[in-house]
Amino acid sequence: MSPAQSLIRAILAETCPDDATALAVLGAAIEREVDPLRYCVASLGVNEALAMERAARWAGFAFYDGMPSHLKGQTTPTRLEALGEVKMFRAVLYDREIAFSAPDFFGLLRLQARGTENPDLARRLCLVPDSALRDYLARAAAPALVDGARQTLAKHWPYAAAQLELTVPARNGFVAFVLILLCLVLLAPHSDQAWLLPLWAIFLLGPAIIRVAALITPNPRRPSSAEQPDDAELPVYSVLVPLRDEAHMVPQLFEALGALRYPPEKLDIKFVVEDCSATTLEAVRQRLGDPRFSLLAVPDALPRTKPKALDFALPLCRGEFVVVYDAEDTPEPDQLWMIARRFRDAPQTQCIQAQLVIDNGRENWLAGMFAAEYAGLFTVLLPALARWDLVMPLGGTSNHFRLATLRAMGGWDAFNVTEDADLGVRLARRGHRVEVMALATLEEAPVTLGAWLGQRTRWMKGWMQTLIVHNRRPRQLLADLGWRRLIVFETLVLGMILAPLLHSGLVLLLLARLAVGEPLMDSDGLWSQACLLAVALGLGSAVLLNIAGTLRQGQLPLLALQLTLPAYWLLSAWAAVRALFELTGQPFKWAKTPHRSVQRRPATRERSAAD
Repeated sequence: MSPAQSLIRAILAETCPDDATALAVLGAAIEREVDPLRYCVASLGVNEALAMERAARWAGFAFYDGMPSHLKGQTTPTRLEALGEVKMFRAVLYDREIAFSAPDFFGLLRLQARGTENPDLARRLCLVPDSALRDYLARAAAPALVDGARQTLAKHWPYAAAQLELTVPARNGFVAFVLILLCLVLLAPHSDQAWLLPLWAIFLLGPAIIRVAALITPNPRRPSSAEQPDDAELPVYSVLVPLRDEAHMVPQLFEALGALRYPPEKLDIKFVVEDCSATTLEAVRQRLGDPRFSLLAVPDALPRTKPKALDFALPLCRGEFVVVYDAEDTPEPDQLWMIARRFRDAPQTQCIQAQLVIDNGRENWLAGMFAAEYAGLFTVLLPALARWDLVMPLGGTSNHFRLATLRAMGGWDAFNVTEDADLGVRLARRGHRVEVMALATLEEAPVTLGAWLGQRTRWMKGWMQTLIVHNRRPRQLLADLGWRRLIVFETLVLGMILAPLLHSGLVLLLLARLAVGEPLMDSDGLWSQACLLAVALGLGSAVLLNIAGTLRQGQLPLLALQLTLPAYWLLSAWAAVRALFELTGQPFKWAKTPHRSVQRRPATRERSAAD
């Protein structure tokens, strides 16, 4: 019997009665290209601590089921990006230097052989479960991880970091620019200044033209649902789930993520929970035990944002790819392996955005408008931008990355409150390709005005942050993007901020003319016709975008609601005004969107974007 077979039998104990069974387990692990110890724990259901305890006994070493609390010495790693790969560290325990290790299967074989040659090694080495080692290292490195979360982007790319570029003069200057622009555009028809007409047309008609072009762009088809690749072909996949004050969402999340059809030994699902959320931390801890899941507690430190929590976890990810899911997300079970296959087939693609589908759109008018807006964005506009290879503002969830690329770019901007939009711009500036795939993740729309307004204000403020930061050095931005992508980026993002304000203002001005008895058309008709054209094209293109999205997602009951888009844009204009005020005084404030626990089936082919 080989040492490898002997170790397998020791780990599996009574469930592995003979050498042939041990050899079969080894063969299965090697066939899947996964560490045999990980395979025994994740796929065969052996408790992780028990497996390591049995392995330690077999190898002749001491075992702790957790890290001692009274260790002395320097345990903070010197390279944070390698923190997830650390297998051993030294510390002083009771005045003796001890090496604590969580070796993999082949590391155990090597340690056993060395222990046989050097019996003194058993007095200086102690084995611990991998999860215990990870927890301890994360706690020990917490100050460095927090510092890295706040500073890594600034070190990698200082001219794209909000904490450096979002100065008081820059913020106030942007607010002044927006207010002046609004006044010029809204008062242009009454000032009769022809030179304002081109400027007026760009900001009112530019976003509408992009929407119309997206409407006539072919709909991306769902990827082939052929047989799932062999487990050996699939890489390790990290899943990050940032949470704060959401203990009630934990059962739903475990159910949704537990339904993912992906080799369990290759799943690295991390719940990233703010340290101040004691009930959420406890709710996650109570459900741990499945080796796919782990918990990271993020120390309470400014800025209290989702991207800071994600950056804290990034050095600990061990996957080739990484995806972010929010508290209310239910991804369709095949999403990971289908996107992993696409990454394999498209080596030039560095990010893939899955489509977000709102499943409570029938609950009330606000949820219905939100659902249709998401449908238009994720099934019409974003796929078109990806097809045209333009700057694409990512969604805040279900965006999949190559981990190496994400780390090389400095991760997320911890100080940007719409880190998704900023990251989409940075990907484009580095020349990385982004795709959209018709794979669904179910989400919930806000159903109260307070929740919706807080979320939309944060989004508006984040788009403003993104515009300010990336336009601080316009020549470099042009060199990075080129004219075509630069024009679309400026038009699209500025349009997301200005369109509700401008169109709501125009509609109110036209209604005011009617109220005082003035005709809609002036005597010469130029400006009045331009106003009516802008309102019709702007609102009309947005309505058609929403309708096309709802049709592609099969959400037919939402169609009639789209006629009320002007009222929805009035609310968006209110959020934009709030965002302008927050930008000057509270630029990094993160308005947390509350979520509700719901009973839903996993997203399926029928409930995802249309084929």
